[in-house]
Amino acid sequence: FPYTTLFRSRIGEVTVTRIVETELPFAYHPKHPFMPAATPEALSQIPWLHPNYVTPEGALRLSVHALLVEAPGLRLIVDTCIGNDKPSAITRNESLHTGFLEDLLAAGWPVESVDTVVCTHLHVDHVGWNTRILDGKWVPTFPHAKYLIGEIEYAHWQADESAGQQQVMSSSVQPIFDAGLAQLVPTDHQISPEVSLVPTIGHTPGHVSVKIESQGQQALITGDFVHNPCQIARPDWTVSFDDDQAAAARCRHRLFRDLVGTDTLVIGTHFAAPTAGKIVADGDTYRLDSSD
Repeated sequence: FPYTTLFRSRIGEVTVTRIVETELPFAYHPKHPFMPAATPEALSQIPWLHPNYVTPEGALRLSVHALLVEAPGLRLIVDTCIGNDKPSAITRNESLHTGFLEDLLAAGWPVESVDTVVCTHLHVDHVGWNTRILDGKWVPTFPHAKYLIGEIEYAHWQADESAGQQQVMSSSVQPIFDAGLAQLVPTDHQISPEVSLVPTIGHTPGHVSVKIESQGQQALITGDFVHNPCQIARPDWTVSFDDDQAAAARCRHRLFRDLVGTDTLVIGTHFAAPTAGKIVADGDTYRLDSSD
């Protein structure tokens, strides 16, 4: 699934670029719903979602992409997608073979130039390109980077004995530690003067988002506290695998209440294009305004 369209935005002295690995439509399945409340009928009641964030058939559009953050003295990748050669449930147990690294290079980001990687959490679609296979062994993709991993998040998933998550840890996380490139950080870690982590707990126990502040401008890279813009209109809509669904909904309510009417650019980690916008009031709820 090659999607190489770039999204770029400037926040003061900081530039954010989106590199898409793949796009996954999530059709509603009544027995195994990704987002139980997001039926085609319910989505049809939110007209501004169409056609960018919902397919004509009523499936949610989710983009899997990395966000490249260039700030003074910093080359940071936020979330590293699924990765090649890593079959999982999200890919229907098939391996991806994308040109993701070639797309990074075309954007001016050879792997050797990356100095920092942040994983907002340790789900399979946020850690994949932490590593790549070389001579039959998983090795760090970004050999000169420090990989920032939340200490709460890491402890939680280290204790998870499910086969799927242990596979994620062994292929995409543990090799980073073995190479001495991992750094465990708190949920409010300051990465640089312009870039910091903020706790957005609920989807996972140590989930973080990434805040950017430069020259009076602000942006927020969401991670998975929100998966699709439909949750901006309906903050109570949760996904089936939120670790704490009530906490995830409270997080959305709090953040959208704080963001509405501000100039903060919200950059969705899974938002299809247009991937970024501002939170504005829409009756008694909110919508994403990407018109700027």
